[in-house]
Amino acid sequence: MIRKLPHRFVEKIWGVDRLPSPFPHPSADRIGEVWFDPPEELPQLLVKYIFTSERLSVQAHPDDNQAEAMGAGRAGKSECWVILDAEPGATIAVGFHREIARDALREAALDGSIVDHLVWHEVEAGDAFFIPAGTVHAIGGGVSLIEVQQNSDVTFRLFDYGRPRELHLDEGMQIADTGPYPPSLRRRLEGDGGMLVDGPHFRLFYAKGANRPAGLGDGPALVIPFSGEVLIDDESLECGECALVSDLSDAALGGTGIALIAQPAR
Repeated sequence: MIRKLPHRFVEKIWGVDRLPSPFPHPSADRIGEVWFDPPEELPQLLVKYIFTSERLSVQAHPDDNQAEAMGAGRAGKSECWVILDAEPGATIAVGFHREIARDALREAALDGSIVDHLVWHEVEAGDAFFIPAGTVHAIGGGVSLIEVQQNSDVTFRLFDYGRPRELHLDEGMQIADTGPYPPSLRRRLEGDGGMLVDGPHFRLFYAKGANRPAGLGDGPALVIPFSGEVLIDDESLECGECALVSDLSDAALGGTGIALIAQPAR
């Protein structure tokens, strides 16, 4: 069985004045995110589109144990970004150039120099970054991406470019990873398919046409078209949609496009 998920638009101060096709722009305000309602079969996974005109805050998320211990809920947040489009020179930040002491990190967050300690990666369509809980990160302006994440929005803001929003330095200092980002967590959508994330909370694959990547399991999954037309049992999915497939073992993949396929961890 295939069921397309309803979505909602989320206003953000760093969002865009006009959403790209195929999304309509629903208001006069800036829209930064499009959220798909998690289905009851996979309540632990959340899929978003993110569109930026400015840099997002520098932030980090706790893992499950940290979130519960800090009274921030029972689930932390790990996520994966898959770049849909990027303006020339657009960047995202993950991890630091070198290990940084926590007292120095706090000072850098207070004076804004944290942005210089971060590594800013120039990105293009097809780049993918797995962002484990604790990774200090930020998305730059001029980026469109698909985010697959744990269904949690526990965020500790470390720096926000002077915007009038709350910072969470005490919490952030407790959970932030203070070293470089592992290069092995960066992938690209190349070839006919493969695995982008094999994490403790979810796995994320990409598949072109009828190809079934190695390691793709049975059971329920979320399918998100990345490009072109994606077919599931001859039912068409297009970019801007996300669907629940109740059992991949019974589903035939097809079409000319590339699909992202998210499943719970084994």
